[in-house]
Amino acid sequence: MRISQDFAPTDPDTGRTARRRPARGRAAAALTAAVAFALVLTGCGGGDDSAPKSASGKSSADADRVEPLAAPPAPELPVTVDSADGTKVTIDSTDRIVPLTGSLSEIVFTLGFGKQVVARDITATFEQAEKLPVVTRAHDVSAESVLSLKPTIVLADTTTGPSEAIDQIRDAGIPLLVVEPAKGLDDVGRRIDTVAEALGVPSAGTELKERTEKRIADVQKSIPDHADGKKPRVAFLYLRGSASVYLLGGAESGASSLLEAAGAVDAGKESGLSKDFTAITSEALAKAAPDAILLMTKGFESVGGMDGLVKIPGIAETPAGMDRRVVTVDDGVLLNYGPRTDRVLTEIVEQLYAKGGKGR
Repeated sequence: MRISQDFAPTDPDTGRTARRRPARGRAAAALTAAVAFALVLTGCGGGDDSAPKSASGKSSADADRVEPLAAPPAPELPVTVDSADGTKVTIDSTDRIVPLTGSLSEIVFTLGFGKQVVARDITATFEQAEKLPVVTRAHDVSAESVLSLKPTIVLADTTTGPSEAIDQIRDAGIPLLVVEPAKGLDDVGRRIDTVAEALGVPSAGTELKERTEKRIADVQKSIPDHADGKKPRVAFLYLRGSASVYLLGGAESGASSLLEAAGAVDAGKESGLSKDFTAITSEALAKAAPDAILLMTKGFESVGGMDGLVKIPGIAETPAGMDRRVVTVDDGVLLNYGPRTDRVLTEIVEQLYAKGGKGR
């Protein structure tokens, strides 16, 4: 998720500050990891109370776990790969892996390297990773904590910082690969391929990429036809009630790709918001006129659920507010754009369309 430079909220759940920062001397995309936390997909729309199944056959109750490939091949090492910060990195061992974002951890575990992962970022909260030591302090990586674990490869992305920590890890002789962050569905395969190549298992990357893309396509086939011929307009809101942060997502929020894949219109983007986020105002909401609102679960809880949501100025007057129509997906998986994106898409589709998609 990309938070505008104009806003720097500190998330009350993790202490991470949503802000832009440089990595290896280049301007980074805004901090995706700042809002990626828990990993269970939570339904909020009306419908069957039983756990929904995704195209992969996995229920939302399984969403806090990753699904590793059945038989990943042995790594073929050493390999030399291009890092997103302009360096070349040679990896000759995958014995001790440290992924520095939750989304990269998800890919590493799903490729079958979970037993070799020796640490996690605070945003990697899925079940298989939860007992690993955390090597971040608030929003920053602790180079000392990383180095104390004697990693043989460290994976970061361009939002990882501070740059001094990246330099310190590299200066210690540790191979550190920087990966471009994901902005949409088109980035899923690229990131899987990049990580798989670095770990010496490109064929496993191809298998995982094909599995993921097929499952996403299968979910899209389940989208019902729009009876009135109109796609639902959905606004993505980033909320942290305890920090008084209320933002409306625009074209660069990271959610547009998911909403469009779910057969919906990103109401913020469609209303002319070309950046990532803007402060919620009655005027902006009236122009967006969403039929439904997409929220991260913790954000929804932070404002007191539906009763608190409609007290935010302008929301009660939108079609979504009047119908109390919301869709929630847990923070840590919504914008990961990785091997579990089919489950995210399933949750959005089922909540948006089930029995009219009315929220609680």
